[in-house]
Order: sequence, then structure tokens, then C-alpha cells
Amino acid sequence: MAANSRLTIAAHALAWMELARRRGRAVLTSDEVAASVNTNAVIVRRSLTDLQRSGLVTARRGHGAGFSLGRPATEITLLDVWLAVSPEPLLALHRTEPNRQCPVGRGIRPVLTDVYDEATEAFRAVLARSTVADVLERMPT
Repeated sequence: MAANSRLTIAAHALAWMELARRRGRAVLTSDEVAASVNTNAVIVRRSLTDLQRSGLVTARRGHGAGFSLGRPATEITLLDVWLAVSPEPLLALHRTEPNRQCPVGRGIRPVLTDVYDEATEAFRAVLARSTVADVLERMPT
């Protein structure tokens, strides 16, 4: 099973948009963002659309078209980004019901649900402590 990189792509896009803004370019095209991420512009556009839906970026059409931050990078947490681009739960139970005749199958779901809920809350708390501006400040630019 592959790891989900949607948060990474979105955080990269937002950090690049913030750096460009600091350098005098408030609007970037999806192609410019995709070049930085080194991925297909379609993938970046999907991410930017999710971020736009959540108000984290704005889109400009026509002359000077592109994307810009929807609010200051100091006010966009990685939790905001994760919630915008990752609709599925962080951890999930198996889709099929376990064998209820098995002692483990009978009791594993509620136990794992509690563990997964606790892990998800810890994950969310860590993401809530870092902003896009923090990410950018931590890297040598």
C-alpha cells in the first residue's frame, strides 16, 4: 500500500507560493507550482482546487491567471492543509467484518478504533502546531 503524499504536495505548493509572494510574485500558475514540486500540473491543479475549496488559496482567471495564498502563511496550519486535501481517515479498519467466532475477531475492532482515534488526535495536534510559514522558515531558501 502506497503512502499518501497529498499533504506533502499541498504543503510544498503553499510554501512555494509564499516564497514567491515574498519575492514579489503574488500569483503563480499551476505549471510553475508543478515545476517546483516536479510533478504533473494536473496533480497540482487537483491539490490547488482542494486548497481553494477550503479557502487556503484563491484562483485568478483571465490576464494574470494563477493561484495565490488565500490568507497569510502564518495563519495556515499543516492541519488546515491536511483537512483540505486528505478526506479519508488517517488509519482505517479492514473493510470486511472479522470472523466473530474468533476471539481476536470478536474484539479487535473497538480496540483498534480507540488506538487509531488516539493516534489521529496526536497527528492532528502536531500538524496544528506548524504553519506554512514555519515550514518555509525551517528550510534553507
